[in-house]
Amino acid sequence: MEARAEDLLPVEYFHVVFTLPAEVARIAYWNQKAVYGLLFRASAETVMTIAADPKRLGAKVGMTSVLHTWGSALTHHPHIHMTVPGGGLSPDGTKWVACKPGFFLHVRVLAQLFRRLFLDGLMELHRSGHLSFFADLGHLAQADAFAKWLAPFRKTDWVVYSKPPFGGPEAVLAYLSRYTHRVAISNHRLISVDADTVAFHWKDYRIKSGDRQKVMRLATPEFIRRFLMHVLPDGFHRIRHYGLLASSARKTNITKIRALLSIQPAVETATSGPDGEIVPLTLREPCPCCGGPMRIIEIFRRGRKPMSRAPPRKQAA
Repeated sequence: MEARAEDLLPVEYFHVVFTLPAEVARIAYWNQKAVYGLLFRASAETVMTIAADPKRLGAKVGMTSVLHTWGSALTHHPHIHMTVPGGGLSPDGTKWVACKPGFFLHVRVLAQLFRRLFLDGLMELHRSGHLSFFADLGHLAQADAFAKWLAPFRKTDWVVYSKPPFGGPEAVLAYLSRYTHRVAISNHRLISVDADTVAFHWKDYRIKSGDRQKVMRLATPEFIRRFLMHVLPDGFHRIRHYGLLASSARKTNITKIRALLSIQPAVETATSGPDGEIVPLTLREPCPCCGGPMRIIEIFRRGRKPMSRAPPRKQAA
């Protein structure tokens, strides 16, 4: 959270959610690493492509994406939660292009492109042999059967929605602190547990008005089965950054945007100790070439020459 606090900008932030149809989500459960990775890529590419369109925003944007795979009842419901600053850099990188107050991008336009990118990506995964099928969908291993099965999904409406803007950068940080490392169910939702039954609170989103809070009781083996559906493949990253916030160039881009917004970051200054000794600076500016952290190798007073020394050696990875 401390690292993310340094990246926050004094602009409006938006919360965009991308979900999969239930039938497609079934395939995702059988092929988690491949399909969840595609879900990340397709959603990020959707936002960056639409935002770059001169008819929309005409800017390069950045986002932080978080994968959730569960619904309130511990059912399998893969979806991406995305936090996006309300604007981006112009194509030539010389100015900040802000979106309209309270509005980021049209969700219907996002949904249509997301649907196409995801289904095209799913076809490519099938052609490259990265998908497995079981039970009553085992016949989808055949290319013709899979293409025929996917065809109706190209005509249905996919769900992409944008929640109201966050109430400032601080609210973004509070949201990330609650959601980025959340698991399928937290202890406070549990009511009772024994060898036979687990009871827990859940929220029924099908109810449009009134009390959505309900109690679900599951046989203990079924509860364990539902919980284990949301254990991700070993080494799979469920928090990813794209565009301006991609790790390789994030610090450089944040520094440039702050300058364009005339925001001065908190930079430590050199001070003198009791004996006139210089207290070393901690550089916050990234390397302009690679975006990595810059390490101080020597400090010298005004009017004096630095000591003759060779450049620091690169440390082995």
